[in-house]
Amino acid sequence: MDARFNDELLRHFTRAVKDAHEAQDLAQETFGRVLARMAAGERIDNLRALLYEVARNLLIDRHRQLRVRDHTGDEELLHGLPGPASNEPEVRYAARQRVLLLMRAIEALPLRCRQAFVLHRLDGLPQAEVARRMGISVNMVERHVMLAVAACRKALGDERSHRAAALVGRGGA
Repeated sequence: MDARFNDELLRHFTRAVKDAHEAQDLAQETFGRVLARMAAGERIDNLRALLYEVARNLLIDRHRQLRVRDHTGDEELLHGLPGPASNEPEVRYAARQRVLLLMRAIEALPLRCRQAFVLHRLDGLPQAEVARRMGISVNMVERHVMLAVAACRKALGDERSHRAAALVGRGGA
């Protein structure tokens, strides 16, 4: 491939990740993915555009991985603390109610939105694989998943509001 693309991508990644070594790794991965597509016989009309599309997707994946890594430390903080009183009937009932609310919220989603959400969040497929299976773009998968998550949060938020109103109505705290 053209050396100017390599320099261009290195500058792009260096600006994005602020680490020359990681920028080199990302550039190499970009070229590797594009070469794999070329070897598979994919017709590439605009090499530069494809390189930047792959580069953008790699940066998005990197961002997601960093977010996941940031959250893994939470489990270490909680290690050794007593768990929730999940054997209490009230706790089990409340958990079951939340699951039912989430199931209703997911079932109420438009079909394609529900499919994308289930494949990605419940089946654990990467968004790229969900997009391939459904014949839509990765951006569309992201939108579907965001809408589904928002619907689930709204359902849980509505449930909390109703519970709080019931407590106030009973004179509870």
